Amino acid sequence: MAIHVVRLGTPPVPGRLRLGTVRRPPRGVPKAEYAARGLYDVWLPTLAPSEALLTQARAHMADERAWRAFVRAYRREMRAPEARATLGLLAALSRRDELEVGCYCADESRCHRSILRQLLAEHGAVLGD
Repeated sequence: MAIHVVRLGTPPVPGRLRLGTVRRPPRGVPKAEYAARGLYDVWLPTLAPSEALLTQARAHMADERAWRAFVRAYRREMRAPEARATLGLLAALSRRDELEVGCYCADESRCHRSILRQLLAEHGAVLGD
């Protein structure tokens, strides 16, 4: 069993619960269609960067220095009790079930999900491909 970090919108693997770690649900998509469109089964904004951090990041994501600042700020946000509890829960679930967590970004190397992958590992999660 494991957690797989994915890009939302890609075809889901049958039998895996997909969690959307995004700040906002997709625009123009009815809630009833989220799973059918490969987005997510459950919305989990607790693990998404804050709105303020997203706004800051969008303006400077290509800049290496700004990316490092984003990484530090996101990690700081993920030290909040609710985020830590959620990371611990997902780590525990990864030992029993197949899960997918993700967001919409095309480039994982410049997306919070690359950091989320590290955070999950630090919390003892079993990680898949």
